[in-house]
Amino acid sequence: MSLQLRGFHIPLLSPLDLTVADGWLVTLFGPSGAGKSLMLRAIADLDPHQGECLVDGILQSSLPPPRWRRLVGLLPAEPQWWYDRVGDHFPAGGRQFLEPLGLPPECLEWEVSRLSSGERQRLGLARLLENEPRVLLLDEATANLDRHNTGRVEQLIRQQARQRGLAVLWVSHDPEQRQRLSGRSLRIHQGRVERATWS
Repeated sequence: MSLQLRGFHIPLLSPLDLTVADGWLVTLFGPSGAGKSLMLRAIADLDPHQGECLVDGILQSSLPPPRWRRLVGLLPAEPQWWYDRVGDHFPAGGRQFLEPLGLPPECLEWEVSRLSSGERQRLGLARLLENEPRVLLLDEATANLDRHNTGRVEQLIRQQARQRGLAVLWVSHDPEQRQRLSGRSLRIHQGRVERATWS
């Protein structure tokens, strides 16, 4: 079992017990302000929370935050950048995931300031996958992408979940995308996380 939440609690949501097993892709939806992003940030140990969070049986509280965040990779809706050049964010070279995401190798030489919002999202995902996390937390990972690049991201995530046994929790407002991605979907409703579909 890859990701487990036991009595996991953030201010907007009731305590939650949840397992996202190896290779599962689970989507999460609900109204704006319901706590979806806060839930992902809390799992990544970026926001306060109560209860237990485990990856492969390892408690979040037993690891320093930087080590935990290599196991549990969060892609926010607006990825952060610290250096001027794209390639400086990819110490291992960063080429493995560029082509599947429709990005040319020379993008590593680009200035971050010239990136479109869609390029930032795809490069943020490539950077995250370079860290080889066990769990992926994706917050509207295709919100700024056209249909073609959305398909590329969906295909890559499904492939990584299947081949590497990743547990994926993906926030998506798009019902068609949720249907394409997974038979397992969670809904936030009146402060509770409920199973919407689970097949």
